[in-house]
Amino acid sequence: MIATPSKSSTVILVTNNGMGNTVEPLQHKLFRSYVGLLNQSDLLPAAICFYADGVNMVVEGAPALEELAALEEKGVRLIVCNTCLKTLDLKDKLAVGIVGGMPDIIEAQWMAEKVITI
Repeated sequence: MIATPSKSSTVILVTNNGMGNTVEPLQHKLFRSYVGLLNQSDLLPAAICFYADGVNMVVEGAPALEELAALEEKGVRLIVCNTCLKTLDLKDKLAVGIVGGMPDIIEAQWMAEKVITI
């Protein structure tokens, strides 16, 4: 029997243009690796919220769009901050996820048993 991924009530917050505080190519490499490993896992987060510079990870040309799209197909909600997209002039470049507001991000956090910021 093939194991199907199940969603936990964990929410991941992406607030940087990649993962960690280092040079951008390494941030992008780490983020792509992280999201790729999530895709291979049998346990998936309920949602991934993107805000501040994190919205750069869901727009055209971002390093892990295929991996994020695959997570979205598996039922992981990708919530992207509308205010951040507008402020950074990226609203027309959204490639994956749904545009939401801070109330959507707060709701995801409150519904979660665990919140992880990367």
